[in-house]
Amino acid sequence: MTMPPSFTRGCVRLATEADHEAIHALNYRTFVEEIPQHAPNASRRHVDRFHDENVYAVYVTNGRIVGMVSGRTQRPFSLDQKLGSIDDYLPAGRTPVEIRLLAVEPEFRATRVFAQLVGFMTRHFMAQGFDLGIMSGTTRQLRLYRHLGFTAFGPLIGTEQALYQPMYITAEEVLAWPDAMNDGADARRVGANFLPGPVNVSAAVQQAMERRAASHRADAFHLQYRDAQRRLCALADGQHATMLLGSGTLANDVVAAQIALLDAPGVIVSNGEFGERLIDHALRMRLPHTVVRAAWGEAIPYAELSRVVQQTNAGWLWAVHGETSTGVINDLEALRLTAQEHGAKLALDVISSLGTVPLSLRDVWIASAVSGKALAAYPGIAIVFHDGAARSASTRIPRYLDLGFAVAHQGVPFTQSSNLLDALATSLAEIDWPARFRRIAHDGAWLRRAMESRGWRVLADADHASPAVHTLIPPAGVSARALGERLRDAGWLVSFESGYLCERNWLQVCLMGQYLAEALRAVPAALDRCADTTAVTRPVQAPPLGEFPVARAAMG
Repeated sequence: MTMPPSFTRGCVRLATEADHEAIHALNYRTFVEEIPQHAPNASRRHVDRFHDENVYAVYVTNGRIVGMVSGRTQRPFSLDQKLGSIDDYLPAGRTPVEIRLLAVEPEFRATRVFAQLVGFMTRHFMAQGFDLGIMSGTTRQLRLYRHLGFTAFGPLIGTEQALYQPMYITAEEVLAWPDAMNDGADARRVGANFLPGPVNVSAAVQQAMERRAASHRADAFHLQYRDAQRRLCALADGQHATMLLGSGTLANDVVAAQIALLDAPGVIVSNGEFGERLIDHALRMRLPHTVVRAAWGEAIPYAELSRVVQQTNAGWLWAVHGETSTGVINDLEALRLTAQEHGAKLALDVISSLGTVPLSLRDVWIASAVSGKALAAYPGIAIVFHDGAARSASTRIPRYLDLGFAVAHQGVPFTQSSNLLDALATSLAEIDWPARFRRIAHDGAWLRRAMESRGWRVLADADHASPAVHTLIPPAGVSARALGERLRDAGWLVSFESGYLCERNWLQVCLMGQYLAEALRAVPAALDRCADTTAVTRPVQAPPLGEFPVARAAMG
């Protein structure tokens, strides 16, 4: 790629108000003098009709703006106005941004300025959840646009002197560009944490964890404990929440101990590793029970479950809501109705669903959760939601598993960590939960589409899948463990080392903690790079990028 003699590598940045006059002048030179799209005027400046709604990026070298592009998210887009609603032309389930006014000074068109502007603007909007760029590309440069991965749609628009082809480009296409095209800004080189735990936490949560420890008997500790209880109950639509020092396993042992005090047979549901662990809890606590199973990754057979609960005269029903091992979300309403219909108490494990999907524990007798995972804090606090009628039995269950005893002592019968509580309380207070649920739903749907389009299989069907847990089956001949290790070496943390994943050659990408949208959009390409790519079936891609054809104009 030939550089002009005066070229000094510059940078792409968001435009400021001080750049507007240079933008209007470049607009005029490109879309009035070069492409006769607008009438000339004496001021030799062209102000775009959507100027107040546009987000501009500019390429600056030697203090001079030599390229620009804009993005606009408000509907209707200019293409909507020209073609009618364009949604039928676009890939389903995407969130589009309109890319407009891409203009590069003639002497810089044989450089990477063009692609870096498009890449910068795409990444800027990807970080906000947009994953499809649409534009009107001049017919003079269709070869270039297709070379970059743009797909044409709809009829030509414009005039005979200035014809344009509507086109779109996906986030995956931009992230598949060679590193040189992205000018070092590519998140692929940074990596990210997509484990189910431990998860990335915010700076505020980390600071809370690092504050000086306080006594669990201090008034300040109890005030913060009450605040965390209130926030947990609001998040889960629950009645009471008790926190203990421990893991999710401890929380489920506490649930099992409460079930033991019912002195009644019950039914346990299993369609994954953590359903099997509930069975193990029951066996260790010697709880009389019947098991209803479904294949891993499959939905629960609710009609059979109802029949078994009735036939066994079950006094309790215990199930996992979000099955971490498979990415299945079991139907909470169906479980609730089954328990109510037959007079059974409903116990749930919501360890991997709390904080990832809207949840209501109304009419749920007892449920287990943890401080890590989707609550985006540190592991170490076992959470038990309950209806307020927890029983105590000093001669039948271990002291630490006695929920009634803990409740009688305001939830703090023994030593607890002020650091862990402070971190959890901080995370609960700082997260906008409705917005988080929307983001995880959007990002989870995007990740599923992206992986399936590249030939990967997601274990759980979309109609009963968690948006936050994606259990992936690698292409034939690819070792999940070897793939996970290569990803880890490249800075990408995914789950692959658990025994149940190793046995089945699965790995997982989880949206539990804090992550950047840009990093998530780079995950499919990172998986492809680290896998044996000859085993991956991909859709048709644009040819590899070599030297650009010389761009003689821009896009409108």
